[in-house]
Amino acid sequence: MSDRIKIINEKVISDRWFTLKDISFDYTKNNGEVQRQDRVVYHKDNYSAILLYNSNKNSIILTKQFRMPAYVNTPADGFVTEVCAGMLDNDSPEGAVIREAEEETGYRVKQVQKVFECYTSPGTLSELAHLYVGEYEDNMKVTEGGGTDADEDIEVLETPFKAALEMVKTGEIKDAKTIMLIQYAQLQGLLK
Repeated sequence: MSDRIKIINEKVISDRWFTLKDISFDYTKNNGEVQRQDRVVYHKDNYSAILLYNSNKNSIILTKQFRMPAYVNTPADGFVTEVCAGMLDNDSPEGAVIREAEEETGYRVKQVQKVFECYTSPGTLSELAHLYVGEYEDNMKVTEGGGTDADEDIEVLETPFKAALEMVKTGEIKDAKTIMLIQYAQLQGLLK
């Protein structure tokens, strides 16, 4: 805990899906001045995401699914193309990403590499993303994927890497974690 922060009041606004809180706190600035501030914080559980790639085929696995917040922002669509991701639940970040890869994409990967952690929107969200890459082969496909929860309707897309780079360039891919992982793969030379 930072000695520069003193929580004055926390009020739960909503606890329906994740917890939305209104927080008042005293913040001690670098110059020593204490300032009262108020923020709304959306406490969302941490998650893991993975870019599955095949270096022989120069392809990656993406998913496409409806996301209500994207729809609210852009009502013409609401479908988001992204890498496989999911909440940690009670798993380690690595365990969660292996579980989610199989549930969402149908690929049972055994080895994954953590590339970094990041806050995707630290001004509002508390969630920390654990981002991975992992190589897949056709013989690792054990189910059709698409998700296991009743409300999941996930399309699995095997995408040529060059096409994915173009989708980032044109704005067809707007998801931050996906853009970061595709750019990581490009910078590291994982695919051509």
